[in-house]
Amino acid sequence: MSYKFFQNKECEYFPCHPTEHLEDFNCLFCFCPLYSKGEMCGGNFSILSNGVKDCSRCIFPHKRENYDRVITTIDEPK
Repeated sequence: MSYKFFQNKECEYFPCHPTEHLEDFNCLFCFCPLYSKGEMCGGNFSILSNGVKDCSRCIFPHKRENYDRVITTIDEPK
């Protein structure tokens, strides 16, 4: 479905995370709606020494097949 996937190849940051499957890189969640979920986001993150959540290695919201999981997780309580 077209509303579940979008790529902005014109973006200066595309792709913003390393990926082996560029054709499936989804830009729809450019700013991750799961960031505020903290450790319950379901992604591959780390916590820096200053306490900041670092999502630079996470491509969970950018995988084409994860749209439904992202939407479901947004609605789950923290």
